[in-house]
This record gives sequence, C-alpha cells and structure tokens, in this order.
Amino acid sequence: MRTRVKICGITRLQDARAATDAGADAIGMIFFPSSPRAVDLAVAATIARAVPALVDTVGVFVDPERADVEAVLERVELSLLQFHGNETAEQCKCFGLPYIKAARMHAATDPNAIAAAHPDARALLLDAYQQDRVGGTGTSFDWVRAADCKSSPVILAGGLAAANVADALRQSGAYAVDVSSGVESRPGIKSAERIHEFVAAVASFNSKENNGGGLV
Repeated sequence: MRTRVKICGITRLQDARAATDAGADAIGMIFFPSSPRAVDLAVAATIARAVPALVDTVGVFVDPERADVEAVLERVELSLLQFHGNETAEQCKCFGLPYIKAARMHAATDPNAIAAAHPDARALLLDAYQQDRVGGTGTSFDWVRAADCKSSPVILAGGLAAANVADALRQSGAYAVDVSSGVESRPGIKSAERIHEFVAAVASFNSKENNGGGLV
C-alpha cells in the first residue's frame, strides 16, 4: 500500500505548486478565521483552479455555519471537505461532497466511536489535542493509538516532519499523513525544501515497506 500525503494549511499559490510538484496527493486550505493559516477566499479560488487533475483539494472547517461552507463552495472548487470540530454526520454530509472527519486525540477520545458516528466519512483524521488550539499545533500524540482504529481509514496528523514520519507510519499503520507546521518556515508559509523532504521521506518508507522492509 502506498501512503498518501496531504499538505495542509496552504495559503499561497506557490506553496500549492511546491506541494503538487513534490508529489503530494492532496492539499488542504483552512476556512477557519481564527487559524493563522486561514486562506483568503479569492486566493483559495485561484489555488483550486491551479491544482492539477488527480490531486485532491480539501477545504478544512471547524464547526461552521452551513451558509459559510456554501459561500466557500460557490467560489472554490473543492473535492473533499474536512470537519475539525464537533460536527454531526448529518452536518458533514449535507453538502454533497465526500468528507473527512477529524478527531483530536485527548485521553478520552475513542476514534472507533467517532468513526461509527460518521459512517459516511471517507477517512478519520487523528490529530494531537491542545485545549486552546485546533490543528497545526506542531505536537504529536501516541501514534500507537491510531493503530487501534479498525473501523475507518486513518489519516495521521500532529507534529509530523520528515525526520519522524517513517516512525509514525510504522507505529500507526496509517493510510495517509497530513502535515502543516512540519513543512513551514513560519505559520501559513510553506518551505518548498521541507515539503520535498517530507514527501521523499514518505516515498522512502513506502519503498522499504513494499520491498519487505529492507534495511533502515
């Protein structure tokens, strides 16, 4: 199996191009005004039009009003929605697009229960928990907990970077990885070099796994 890569928190066209040039499978744009990585709507529309075929464009929302999501969809061509708050399954699926449900992994979080409550979700994104921040924390959680989620494909997020993504994948068995702060020079500004290093690290992991492990 090939691990998929999503580069999230894209705010600039050049960063989207760096992600797709590196071989990312998806880019994420955040439509949550409180985030330091919130993207301007006009810029988001330009980025979405520039993303090549077969690369997913993901819109990230946190407990949005329905009208706010619809306003984004009127202007921005998104292929997937990602909900990072306390949204119900009905709220997530009412827009007619496939969606990812995110879960913040504090001690009491049961990812299987969240997956069961969102049976139409294409995947469950597991992220680190910080009380006062939603995503993009730069911190990780116990990756082994992700391996316990058997009822949905898992996208692993939180504190990932080129230096640790192979270990994270070995421990979690995740289907995909989502990185934001780990490929940035500062919040919202990506480093093309770090993006390429991250995607290359995932590709190296895939190659070793597909060839029976090999030598690390």
